[in-house]
Amino acid sequence: MAYLLHHLLEATAERLPRKEAVVDKERRFDYGELLAAASTCAGMLKDLSLARRDRVAIFLDKSFEEAASIFGISRAGGVFVPINALLKPPQVAHIVNDCGVRVLITSGLRWKMLEEALKDAPSLERVLLVDDPRGAADPRVVARLFDEPRAPGAPSPCIGEDLAAILYTSGSTGRPKGVMLSHRNLLAGSRIVRTYLGIREEERILSVLPFSFDYGLNQLVTAVEKGATTVLLSFRFGDEIVRACANERITGLAGVPTVWALLAGAAPSLPKTQLPHLRYLTNSGGAVPTETVRKIRTLLPGTDFVLMYGLTEAFRSTYLPPSEIDRRPGSMGKAIPETEIMVVNEKGERCRPGEVGILVHRGPTVSLGYWNRPEDTARVLRPNPLVAPNEGADVVCYSGDLVRMDEEGYLYFLGRGDAMIKSSGYRISPSEVEEVLMATGLLAQVAVIGVPDPAVGERVHAVAVAAEGKAKDTESILARCAKDLPAHMVPREIEYVDELPRSPNGKVDYKLLKAQRAAGQVA
Repeated sequence: MAYLLHHLLEATAERLPRKEAVVDKERRFDYGELLAAASTCAGMLKDLSLARRDRVAIFLDKSFEEAASIFGISRAGGVFVPINALLKPPQVAHIVNDCGVRVLITSGLRWKMLEEALKDAPSLERVLLVDDPRGAADPRVVARLFDEPRAPGAPSPCIGEDLAAILYTSGSTGRPKGVMLSHRNLLAGSRIVRTYLGIREEERILSVLPFSFDYGLNQLVTAVEKGATTVLLSFRFGDEIVRACANERITGLAGVPTVWALLAGAAPSLPKTQLPHLRYLTNSGGAVPTETVRKIRTLLPGTDFVLMYGLTEAFRSTYLPPSEIDRRPGSMGKAIPETEIMVVNEKGERCRPGEVGILVHRGPTVSLGYWNRPEDTARVLRPNPLVAPNEGADVVCYSGDLVRMDEEGYLYFLGRGDAMIKSSGYRISPSEVEEVLMATGLLAQVAVIGVPDPAVGERVHAVAVAAEGKAKDTESILARCAKDLPAHMVPREIEYVDELPRSPNGKVDYKLLKAQRAAGQVA
């Protein structure tokens, strides 16, 4: 019986040892090889006396080694912390220190970039490189993690309720928070998604989303559970996705709104390319504009497009069957299997059809909360408002998103209940960007907001007051942002104003700033 993440890989490798598991550029690996690499990783971690629930971070380009490390850490009883490869050293250091990472798995080139930032990371004991050390002199470094086969050691002592992974996601304020996922959370997410998508052993899934993103990770786990093939792709241009779909006979592709915008408007090869194997597309990470959906469906008339909504704290909440897209434009769909979605008002009462309320998620994918942030956890994970205390404990996830439900139970997204910016599938904390902007010393005040953008959902926009006696040096400010932030967090522009508007309580009026710019008004 599979109840831990690595059990899925062990069962599939026993059943289909020679089946192609992972395609990584020119390299191809079967399930037997994936299990052997995961076992080697587990053996190394056991040799380092990794204890149950110790955190192991992975900072790699999307690769076979990253996939093997995820299952290897699970096999060793540890907790894997996948870090987005786009993050810069200060952000990586925050994650390593925030959750007390004991071991880091990375490459020689990436370690060279990180070494200074992690010089004073008190919890970090070992750095395992998947290749050569490239001159690293740090005594913590161990090179060539996967070169010598190792036995995985004793079975993991964990049970399904134990912590398996921490995925870092931006919050509405402050630095990113680690969302804690149990083994049961991960297995439930795989079971639910492969049920409503009808995923089979024959699937060849194109993986373009990072494993640090909940849906990118779910794709890998689901493929391993079913014995499907995962084809890894890092891309810059839409035609690269089209070419991979054709060459690898891809049957399933998951993306975020920017991927679909790219395919709809900047992939000239798509109309000329036959993709007879492409069975389904799925979207998460924000709403896809109706016009983009129309274009994609016109270009790929034989492919189902499944629109979905979710949040890292509960993974996936709703999906819209392809047959309902024309009938219900703009809908998020209904609850995924095994899940109840409620729309409640501020009093915790169920809203009537058509009333605006907060989306509340109940089901097996509700996370364990935020790492070392009990107050934040208590705001999101709360007792079910519709169940009396004497009926038993029942924790639900308050999304913070405002929605309405129609008479037939289909949901429609209306807006976020917080200041988060949703861009290119990423949740971006305004305060994290503001911190970098203010560190330049060239601004007296700044407010970062999201403004509507059909390509990315929202683009990051800074409204700033220049520091007294300082020039409006936008170029220098954006260069600093590019150094300290990944590209999706860098403001597209800096708009200078004499002063920022304030609400009656004296705080910056973010809602007014957003409303004015969304309407094209001058502040």
